[in-house]
Amino acid sequence: MTYNKNFDADAVLRTVEAVSRQHAAGTPEDEALRVCAAALLFVRDDLKKLEEFREFFRKITTPALQGVQVAHTFATREEAETWLASGTARDGQLLRVAGQGFTVIDHGAKGLKLVRIPLPEELPPHKPGK
Repeated sequence: MTYNKNFDADAVLRTVEAVSRQHAAGTPEDEALRVCAAALLFVRDDLKKLEEFREFFRKITTPALQGVQVAHTFATREEAETWLASGTARDGQLLRVAGQGFTVIDHGAKGLKLVRIPLPEELPPHKPGK
């Protein structure tokens, strides 16, 4: 899937509306499409939110996933926690710890924490039409 950094939010919403007509009200598909449309409406009218969403969407699209860069690899969680405490970690860094993905999150006064986030190779393969 290619990423269009300037996707037209209104065109996407019109498409969601057209697709939603194919599903009866109250079905899981109807609910999912309404939630998706509401999420896009939430960010559409706030330029900062829309740009943040565009960046998030870029990061999770297939071509962008190919460019995911793991900053550090650790054999154990303990090694990763020691590195985190060393003061060299930065918010948003992606790590591989014992084969699993983690990201560094800045919790303000609570300091930096590791949060589990799957690496692209941990995700199931995309199944078209599902």
